[in-house]
This record gives sequence, C-alpha cells and structure tokens, in this order.
Amino acid sequence: MRDKDKAFCLDALRLMLNSRYFEEKTEELFKAGLIHGTTHLANGQEACQAGLCLALDDQDWIVPTHRCHGFTICKGSDPFAMFSEMFGSSHGLAKGLGGSMHMPDKKACNLGSSAVVGSGVPLATGIAFYFKRKGINNISVAIFGDGATSRGSVHESMNLASVWSLPVLFFCENNLYGMSASSSDMISIERISDRAASYSMPGVTVDGNNILEVYEACKKAVDYIKDGKGPYFIEALTYRTKGHSKSDRRLYRTAEEEAFWAEKDPIKNFESYLVKEGIFTEEEIKETEEKCRQGIEACAENALSKASDCLTEEEAMNLVYAGDET
Repeated sequence: MRDKDKAFCLDALRLMLNSRYFEEKTEELFKAGLIHGTTHLANGQEACQAGLCLALDDQDWIVPTHRCHGFTICKGSDPFAMFSEMFGSSHGLAKGLGGSMHMPDKKACNLGSSAVVGSGVPLATGIAFYFKRKGINNISVAIFGDGATSRGSVHESMNLASVWSLPVLFFCENNLYGMSASSSDMISIERISDRAASYSMPGVTVDGNNILEVYEACKKAVDYIKDGKGPYFIEALTYRTKGHSKSDRRLYRTAEEEAFWAEKDPIKNFESYLVKEGIFTEEEIKETEEKCRQGIEACAENALSKASDCLTEEEAMNLVYAGDET
C-alpha cells in the first residue's frame, strides 16, 4: 500500500501544505492591497488537488476550475510564476494577462481555467478526443464543482465522451456550495456520481478530505481509462473553509457547520495519521511545514520584487492578436 511509502506520503504532504500556504499568502496580499481584482481560495480542498495529481502521469492534462491555485501547484507549476501572474507581471504563467482565475502552464500539461463555470469540461473532452485520434495513451481531467453539474456543457461532454469512449476523467469537487447556494437545494440527486450511470460510465463518491482515498480512487480511474475502457466519473466530497470569493462573508453558513468541517481538515488529519502510523514524527511534520511555508514566502517575495516588470501595450497586443502576414 502506498500509504506506508514514506516518500509518497512526503510528496502528498508537501503538495497539500504548498497549496494551503499559497492560499493563505494570496489572501494576505489581497488584504494588503498588493493584488487587485478577485480570487477564489480553496482552503480545505487540498486532498482533492494532491490526491488527483499524484495519480496522474506528467503528460496527462488537467483543465481546472476558476478555483485553480491548488491544482496548478500540484500539477507542477512554479508558485513564483503564479504569484507573478496575480501581480500582473510578465513573469506570470500568462505573462500577467490572466490573473488569479487564468493560469495555463503548457509545461505542466495544464490548459488553464476560465471564469465561466463548467467551460473547461468540453475543453478537457476535446483534449481526450485528440488523444484518442492520435493513439496517445494519456488522459485529460475535467475538473469542476457541484454547481457546474447543472450546466448543459457538462452533460453534453459526458455524453460525447461515453459515445466515443474518450480517455477523460470527470472529477467533480463537491464542496457543497455553488457560490452561496447549497448543493442540496440545487441538485435533484443525493450523490452526483449516480448520474454517471446515465452516460454508461463508472461513477464513485469518495471522501475528498482523505488524500489516500482520493488518490486510490483516481489511480483506479486512471488505470481504467488507460486500459481503453472509456471515461470515468469521480465525485470528491469536500468543503471550502473560505467564502466563494474574497468578498464573501459566508453569512449563509452556520458557525456549527464550519466547526464540524474544521475537524475534518485534510492536512491536520493526514498529519495525525502519519504520526499515529509511525511514518513521520511530530518533529518531521513541523520541519516539513516550516520548509514549505518558507518556500512559498520566498516565492511571494521574489514575485513582489519583480511586480513592476509588466508587458508593454505593444507586447501584450502581439500576444492577443495574430500578426499581419500579408
């Protein structure tokens, strides 16, 4: 079992910690007025991000949601380039033109996200169609939230993926809320994964706050897809501890609900598991936390020191519009 592999567990812990610390630093920078616009933090959802990406090969592609920071980190992007993107710097993943919600990284096989809910799902399906046509044994992952499952583009993509037996994993992060709307009030089925059967594909629901459970489910799905059996659907039940966006004060949630989910914190519980099983000592956990925190802090400071390195208007226009070939 991989849960007894110390190297694997260290990778898993580092990914989750880097994601958490990146979000905390991002919130700090916004509050200090050093970053403008908006952002959508994913504190509490780290097990989904790390568990999925650990199950993928380097050449497997992901298409995240607007709440993309954690997946971007876990797929291998440089936090310095991510901070730079939010500062509007030319050192950013999209050279400062995209911001928090638009962080593509071709080197990490990350197509990037969009502010339009559910819009990445047909794009991931298109990548899978390309793999199928070219005979490439890799997969794409369509990442979306519970709210996106009410959009037609998701259902159309699942139908086509099934009809054409495409190598795509539909990965639904069910954090129980679409903006301020509870998924229980907006979705007509208890388990979203049950909908997969309507499209003739396997569908499972897992504890999205348990990284080992997420990893095992994703590994099984990846193996299934790469065996040529077609698409797969995973619903990961989790919880965002922050609001929908930085301006959301979470008035629609009770203190009791938030306290309940605080006890299910994926990082805290994984660390407790590692110590209990004798895989890590408490000192090793603290050392890992400090190294990750310092690493993220250094990336943020470096990006801030270069924040004024912006594209000129001419450089930006050359990236947006095709050149005149006449």
